[in-house]
Amino acid sequence: MFVILGWIIVFAAVIGGYMAMGGKLGPLWQPFELVIIGGAGIGAFVAANPKYLIGKAGYAFKSALKGPKYSKDDYLELLSLMYAIFKLAKTKGMLAIESHIERPEESSLFQAFPRFSADHHALEFLCDYLRMMTLGTDNPHELADLLDEELETHHAEDASIAGAYRTMGDGFPALGIVAAVLGVIKTMSSITEPPEVLGKLIGGALVGTFLGILLAYGFVSPLAANMDVVFAANGKYMSCIKAGLLAHVSGYAPAVSVEFARKTLMEKDRPSFFEVEEAVAALPPV
Repeated sequence: MFVILGWIIVFAAVIGGYMAMGGKLGPLWQPFELVIIGGAGIGAFVAANPKYLIGKAGYAFKSALKGPKYSKDDYLELLSLMYAIFKLAKTKGMLAIESHIERPEESSLFQAFPRFSADHHALEFLCDYLRMMTLGTDNPHELADLLDEELETHHAEDASIAGAYRTMGDGFPALGIVAAVLGVIKTMSSITEPPEVLGKLIGGALVGTFLGILLAYGFVSPLAANMDVVFAANGKYMSCIKAGLLAHVSGYAPAVSVEFARKTLMEKDRPSFFEVEEAVAALPPV
């Protein structure tokens, strides 16, 4: 919710500073200027982006408002799950995990980790690569290339959504000028009116430029920047899985593979070595 807090600060600083200088709020109330700028911006957004990306716009907006999806507890659970899977594979062979990855929704192993099991995308990602290992994929370099390709594709999809918002924000100042020009045209049609009437009309026209710049640099562009940060933070979850899988297929012991995965995490989300050790020690036998 820091996005909303930031917007409140922007609005309060701009409007508060304006009023502190003696400005009146009345001239700023130009709803049709906002209709022109906002409507044209949304229309340009629709025209500039394919259908599938527009469909993800709401998801991206919610993600930015909520912040990063995963917490330290989520990562601790993920590391514990990977340890359990790798230990089972090491002690009983890769085929021992086949029944778990084919029907993870029925697997007692996966159901012991409810946060992870509820994340469909992460569950599918892990099971797909474990399935490939059970089928004989044992070259860590080839697997790393494939993992990188999939993660880069996912990152590009997220970046395109944030980029679409950023492009819309970049267009708002120009659309504000459009609204201002239309206001000037309206003013010119009333050129015979007395100065006090013309002053209000000219002030109303200039509000278009003000709104366009404020929407761009105070609201939409910061929102797009926040999306980049949130998507990058969420992407660490998959990168953590990737590191663990590559360490496992390279032949490391479960504890070492999990440590490889733990080291990829950002400091604010990274459990300590001893926290992970304690968590895996408390796991039930599989």
